[in-house]
Amino acid sequence: MPPPRRRAIVTRPARDAAQWVADLQARGVPAVALPLIAIGPATQPALQTALQQARADLCRWRALMFVSGNAVHYFFEPNQALALDTQALTTIKTRAWAPGPGTRQALLEAGVPAAAIDSPAADAEQFDSESLWLQVQPQVRPGDRVLVVRGTTSGASVEPGGTGGRGRDWLAQQIEQAGGQVDFVAVYERGAPQLTPAQQSLAQQATVDGSVWLLSSSEAVAHLAAALPGQHWQAAQALCTHPRIAQAARGLGFGMVTECRPALSDVVASIESLR
Repeated sequence: MPPPRRRAIVTRPARDAAQWVADLQARGVPAVALPLIAIGPATQPALQTALQQARADLCRWRALMFVSGNAVHYFFEPNQALALDTQALTTIKTRAWAPGPGTRQALLEAGVPAAAIDSPAADAEQFDSESLWLQVQPQVRPGDRVLVVRGTTSGASVEPGGTGGRGRDWLAQQIEQAGGQVDFVAVYERGAPQLTPAQQSLAQQATVDGSVWLLSSSEAVAHLAAALPGQHWQAAQALCTHPRIAQAARGLGFGMVTECRPALSDVVASIESLR
């Protein structure tokens, strides 16, 4: 009889974690959600105003780049006229850029036509800005504008008329070097979750019982360290979906760190290899 599969601890934000848990369980992998990033709508008036202005004038941009599924959700939030927004994208020929399959799926679920979405190739080594740029670079002409739809840190100060900061600059630099202009709008806020006693107990147990921590954000690693100060991680195992995240996990002290692409099949295969 083969040994049982290791349990996966899914640390994505709650909305994403629930879907990943369901998908992993459907593939026979025991999984439990332990969200390490709390997500909510952008509440600061300046951010709300910037979002309303962006929705009202989509034709300003050659493309909208959504950094995550949460960016999609809060841009096309249920309280908005969803059909009008997505129809406008098609009518004005504005492209929707997605850095990975999860964001692409969120766009499809929001009603954006598949023909309007650009994302990395299915066999890309990584699903990130670098892989996305390989696909969309030919679209950007001098004078084109691209809107990056992203999140901001809860409590971060925003000046009147501000949009919530720039975030990671690499993609913006590529667009600007190609002669384009980049705008930003923050549509959600992320912060550290308040773990319940049951979640803290789960986390402590998962450091020593052979569970595999599925880590998809360096920020989540930092929140984990803050939630369990003084915890020893030498016996814990991490499965990380990007080299930067793997570096953060090693810095925290995880005894075993493995890297894989953030695709379900790759994650399942990596967990199975740890039997």
